[in-house]
Amino acid sequence: MKEILIFSGTTEGRTLSEYLSDLKIRHTICVATEYGEIVLKANPMATVHQGRMEQEEIKDFLINGNFSAVVDATHPYAETVTQNVKAAATQAKLPYFRLIREQDQRMDCDKVHYFETSAACAKALECTKGNILLTTGSKELSTYCISEEVKRRLYVRVLPSTESIVLCNEQGIYGKQIIAMQGPFSTEMNEALLKQYNISYLVTKESGQPGGFSEKLDAAKHIGASVFVIGRPKEADGYSFKELCCALEKFYEKSFSVKEQLDIALVGIGMGAENCLTKEAARAIDESDILLGAQRLIAPYHASEKYPYYRAEQIIPYLRGIHGKKISILFSGDSGFYSGCQSLYNALKKEIRENHLDASIRILPGISSVSYLAACIGENYQDAAIYSMHGKELYNLAHRIKTNSKIFLLMSGVKDINLLGKLLIDAGLLECEVIVGYQLSYPEQQIQKLTPQECCELKTEGLYTCFIQNSPTIDKKLTHGIADASFIRANVPMTKEEVREVSICKLRLHEKAVVYDIGSGTGSIAVEMAALSNDLQVYAIEQKKEAVSLITQNKEQFCLQNITVIEAKAPEGLTNLPPATHAFIGGSGGNLKEILVTLQQINPKMRIVLNAISLETLCEIKELLSAFTLKDEELVQIQASRAKQIGNYHLMQAENPVWICAFTFCVEQDKLRKGQSQF
Repeated sequence: MKEILIFSGTTEGRTLSEYLSDLKIRHTICVATEYGEIVLKANPMATVHQGRMEQEEIKDFLINGNFSAVVDATHPYAETVTQNVKAAATQAKLPYFRLIREQDQRMDCDKVHYFETSAACAKALECTKGNILLTTGSKELSTYCISEEVKRRLYVRVLPSTESIVLCNEQGIYGKQIIAMQGPFSTEMNEALLKQYNISYLVTKESGQPGGFSEKLDAAKHIGASVFVIGRPKEADGYSFKELCCALEKFYEKSFSVKEQLDIALVGIGMGAENCLTKEAARAIDESDILLGAQRLIAPYHASEKYPYYRAEQIIPYLRGIHGKKISILFSGDSGFYSGCQSLYNALKKEIRENHLDASIRILPGISSVSYLAACIGENYQDAAIYSMHGKELYNLAHRIKTNSKIFLLMSGVKDINLLGKLLIDAGLLECEVIVGYQLSYPEQQIQKLTPQECCELKTEGLYTCFIQNSPTIDKKLTHGIADASFIRANVPMTKEEVREVSICKLRLHEKAVVYDIGSGTGSIAVEMAALSNDLQVYAIEQKKEAVSLITQNKEQFCLQNITVIEAKAPEGLTNLPPATHAFIGGSGGNLKEILVTLQQINPKMRIVLNAISLETLCEIKELLSAFTLKDEELVQIQASRAKQIGNYHLMQAENPVWICAFTFCVEQDKLRKGQSQF
């Protein structure tokens, strides 16, 4: 079979060469520069031709070569080259296939601006102030150097080749204005460069996933820089990588199926030091053709290719062009312990299933920092509570510490240690023993015992895991039930204890429920609910300032951060809140009808409990509810009496009777319309 000729210059071109090599198909790959040849893998199935060619030279090369087809995998912006290759293929009477790069969806953002040409972009830069990072390469550099004022502010990122440096120098760009680096670049690397050079404007081409387009946008977003994008020229026709393989199969009337499947390993590497890898994880990394993961994780290891991809939206598009390779994707710690491994595993399984990919996927566990720290300090963790503050907010930490004798905490950095110290001091937990593990497994590892005050004063940045030992000051309760006297009350009405307990039972709360406490009063209902689970989120809505102050005081007294106090009148105050699964209405301010309609619109399956102390309110509730379709309705009248000791006698004193009305919305569209029309 005659050879396939590939005009390359992109990641896709190199990938196609590797794909054909795996299939034992001989081919020639043309690159314009010496650097383009350097980045190609040496392969006995591929012949490399290096050097720029004009149309006539390309035609002669095609006619004199032993080629059966031409694949144009040049850069999307190399329009002239594409025109020359296509024309030459037509003249040489060879089939022509254009391999195109998938287009990114354009962003609608006031910080991202699109231009049709480099000239238009350069003109717009004349109206700006601040430093500019140009990432479009060296070929069109002259366009941006026409204005001396713009050129003075330019920092140019180019390939580390002699040709690129010479082109920069020819345009008067020297020294510190040149950043000669080979990608791919992670978001963190881009962000570091933007900060280092105080960049206000990032100029890039719409280069897609292989060109690191999303990483540039993310970095600019993080530091607030504007992005000027040269839009990709529209291509009339072409093939995606998968479509091209199918087209070549038809052309050659031969199956191009890769015998060796894609082998993907999701690897937990422990804390980071190589000596903490399991043997299975070490073997998988050593045998990998490609390593993916956060930059700090893949940096110590050697592989033919390494890319700082760690999100599914980065990894999956990249893998679509890979065939018959061994790939390891690295995760810190243990793959099954507060890790992004599971979500990526699910996304990869879906991709494999839906696109019928010939790929296998496996998960290799690692040593977690919790098990490592526990071993270092001679402590077990089977009876400890384990939580993570790494990259997320952890509600009710002080409350969790008060109810547990042993806690392990995963931290993001020193700021989390400082926050822990402040929480312990504010909660009066000054006797807590805090053992801090710093940079575990690394040469700079330290394990030290700190007081809460010392935690506040710690300044060394790095990776931390903590162990907190405490004598619990609060017993873990199996039921709710806080005495009325425990609440700060003043002159604000409060739902009495017995009524609170029945009302909360009727709500039928579940883990991770979101609850509105409307007309919250002192916040007694909100506190009782929030104390049931740290994963419950309660919104206490109250319009009276005195009551809002009391709710806040009670929230702080019980160390419950999962209560959000909203000073507003219902239903207006519900508009911008996360949708609730449950609602308790202790007071409606005369807006019960409007509140019920709003709650149904927020969640047509919401569970509601209302309290009424007068017959008139009860009658109003019954009349209003007749306009809704409901299920699981309950109406309970409760009257509690409490004993009061007078001398040697105990006399029963009755509390006011209360009606507790509970139901769940059950919406059928025709009945919903009928119900709303009655209002």
